[in-house]
Amino acid sequence: MEIKICGPGCASCEQAQKVVEAAVDAKGVDAELSKITDFAEMAKLGIFSTPAVVINGEVKCVGRVPQQAEVEEWFA
Repeated sequence: MEIKICGPGCASCEQAQKVVEAAVDAKGVDAELSKITDFAEMAKLGIFSTPAVVINGEVKCVGRVPQQAEVEEWFA
């Protein structure tokens, strides 16, 4: 599973990354996490607000920090 956390590194972006990492750990998911900070790269994904979470190329969350339970549901 490929998970991308998109954002410039603001507090909300850091929080989104922590939530996703906690969900990955809780579910034991085999995932490769990466961080995208380049706005041009985010725009290519159709993301114009941060933080955002992309799983396997699908944008799951934009402009807010997701809840851990919500992220865990995305893995199902």
